[in-house]
Amino acid sequence: MAQRLAMEYVNATMQMTEFQLNQFLLTADTSYISHRVKILGAGEQEIVLEEAGGEEVHLSFERKGGIYIGSLSCRVVNPHLINAVRKLFFMYKGTGTVNRIYKELTMMYYYEGGSVRRISEVRPGGTKLIYQHKYSLVEMMSIYKLQTVEQEIEQERRKINRLLDLRNTCQHEEAIREVDEQLKVATYRLFQLEA
Repeated sequence: MAQRLAMEYVNATMQMTEFQLNQFLLTADTSYISHRVKILGAGEQEIVLEEAGGEEVHLSFERKGGIYIGSLSCRVVNPHLINAVRKLFFMYKGTGTVNRIYKELTMMYYYEGGSVRRISEVRPGGTKLIYQHKYSLVEMMSIYKLQTVEQEIEQERRKINRLLDLRNTCQHEEAIREVDEQLKVATYRLFQLEA
């Protein structure tokens, strides 16, 4: 198995409440990792996670209402620090790109709300898509329950029926041509909706 050299977080964000932030700070210190908090202006904070060997990760948190929005862009090499940041990103449903860097390739993971949405393998010769998120069961059920398209289809069918009834009662060629044009537009729209 390939040895991971580093992990890189690109424009990563996560959200947490003040309670969750305090809980994280209580559990952040281990025998390998320590932290310090820098208070910046306007309620912003910067948390610095430091590994015993000296490698640091800086997390900026901006307070918006009762929520802290954290942003992270860094490259981490130390395995203990990699693990701490990975747990933080996963626990607080991070969004952004995480690159797992190996000697000959980079695996790019795109996360949204803590879930992997896409995985790509990047090599010097090009990029290959490994995984693309498909709809989850919950997402599919919510789409299935949406009936706006079905309602629009029903409206188009009623409109077509009215136009057909009108066409059957028309006696002038010009009125029939006008109804036929409206039927053409309505049937095309019905075809689009059903597709």
